[in-house]
Amino acid sequence: MESPAVARALISVSDKVGLVDFARALAQAGVAIYSTGGTAQCLQEAGLTVQEVSSYTGFPEMLDGRLKTLHPKIFGGILARRDRTDDMASLAEHGIVPFELVVVNLYPFEATVARAGVTRDEAIEQIDIGGPSLVRAAAKNHAFVAIATHPGQYAAIQEEIARTGTTSRALRQRLAAEAFAHTAAYDRAIAAYFAKPESTTTESTTTESATTELSTTFPASLHLCLERKALLRYGENPHQGAALYAIPQAPGADLVSARQLNGKELSYNNLMDLDAALAIVRTLPDAAAVVIKHTNPCGAACAPTLAEAARHAMEGDPISAFGSILAFNQPVDTATAEYLATPGLFVEAMVAPHYDPAALEILTTRPKWKSNVRLMEVGSLRMPQDVRHYRHIDGGLLVQEADLLADEPQQWQVVTQTAPTPAQLSELQFAWAIARHVKSNAIVLSRNRCLCGAGAGQMSRVDSVDIAIRKAGDRAAGCVLASDAFFPFPDSIDRAAEAGIVAVIQPGGSRKDQEVIDACNARQLSMVFTGRRHFKH
Repeated sequence: MESPAVARALISVSDKVGLVDFARALAQAGVAIYSTGGTAQCLQEAGLTVQEVSSYTGFPEMLDGRLKTLHPKIFGGILARRDRTDDMASLAEHGIVPFELVVVNLYPFEATVARAGVTRDEAIEQIDIGGPSLVRAAAKNHAFVAIATHPGQYAAIQEEIARTGTTSRALRQRLAAEAFAHTAAYDRAIAAYFAKPESTTTESTTTESATTELSTTFPASLHLCLERKALLRYGENPHQGAALYAIPQAPGADLVSARQLNGKELSYNNLMDLDAALAIVRTLPDAAAVVIKHTNPCGAACAPTLAEAARHAMEGDPISAFGSILAFNQPVDTATAEYLATPGLFVEAMVAPHYDPAALEILTTRPKWKSNVRLMEVGSLRMPQDVRHYRHIDGGLLVQEADLLADEPQQWQVVTQTAPTPAQLSELQFAWAIARHVKSNAIVLSRNRCLCGAGAGQMSRVDSVDIAIRKAGDRAAGCVLASDAFFPFPDSIDRAAEAGIVAVIQPGGSRKDQEVIDACNARQLSMVFTGRRHFKH
């Protein structure tokens, strides 16, 4: 059977964006509109003729709106197969009319539970019952019925009805897939909400509280609903396909929701590097700039002005900085843009909270920047809202709490005879902030709040120390050193002292801590234990 002409539409929506214009276009195409409660009132106030569902079914809305559309005359009209004579005979026998279009979106459960102070009872009343049933019924019978679940679909439906009087099988099938995804996401949001324990006035033990917190962060069943945001040119390599998906969460500063102001399409590797850059720069004080290559920082600096920070960061490792990714923690101003536009600097992409209009003009009109360098704007630098970090392995996902916990210098311990000076302690804080974002084994050398050398991702911590010192060159003398994990032997301290390192920060916790401390004391180095490791694999 060919697609049936759209003669009747059932409309019951919570989100009324674009509804009146869409319904008016349907009416002009000769479509009879059936509706419920607030939707019917909205359309009637706009001057449209509406058949109220309660009048059609002969059964009133009741239970304070909980019961509206759950009736055989509604679901029979949606589920009937037009190519089955017995189905159509049943409709005729019971006075049921068929619906060719169903327009339904669901109660705003997620928006409700995201509000501060919402009660469990308020959340429960935003669990839609009839809506998901209507959506699933229409999607199941998409051979004959079109289902619209959000206003963004109205235009395509309206265009086909105006042009042909019906909807195409291809459109109905696409709408059905989106409808099932919509109800699945809705149910997952409800399940996630009820997986959290209700607040209670009964005191629990520390152990019970910790167990409850872990079971909430890591529920027995984890459901992720990912929305595809973009198809990427390729993955890490040209022979790998790739796409970008969004994880629904409360608003935060992230690359998925950022605005692209200039440049070519973002690649998989661009997104990985931009994300790494953003993670570092949001934790740095004052005006800060970070230079990323292959997700590791090859330059980072804090300074009184953003332009100074950019220059110092790029000077951290100029060779590695060629074709790099930049991030800033303040709006990019004219002085910073002028520096970045100087000949000889090659940047792939950059991310910042905002760009001053004059700076944006520079970065989008200079010959080497125009249409090439990708400029991303994230707005606020709020920390991500999802406290979980996901990593794929064959056969499943590893899930951990994200390493977002702020370090507390007041709890650090000076373990050597020589204590760091106030200036050295400030420098150690900067180096430690960078080290937690470098791939393990991670070693960072810094001076004057500027990254001078980094050793990343080596199998041996000694190798990381050697690489960091080589990268720093003559600048190593006077630097402080940060290590993301403890030193298992004192050999790294010997190399650091020979290079002129003046202070060291590390978590501590090795069986040979005392040997490492003794090596520092022998060299008059100061060393601080943080008590917290920052592995990044």
